[in-house]
Amino acid sequence: MIAGSEAESAYFSREAIDRAAEPEELVVIDGATHVDLYDKDEYVTPAVTALTEFFGRHLGSE
Repeated sequence: MIAGSEAESAYFSREAIDRAAEPEELVVIDGATHVDLYDKDEYVTPAVTALTEFFGRHLGSE
């Protein structure tokens, strides 16, 4: 899950991660609000990088 450090909704992501099965990961993007993660390149780029790395690690071929 991705959450902005300034997002009022970030607690939903923390609660979901606490309940999630492995593999799970919470990435917090410093300075971002919830809405910033939609269209501000300085926040979207690190979020996409984190997602790409996570899926690369966990959805690899077996």
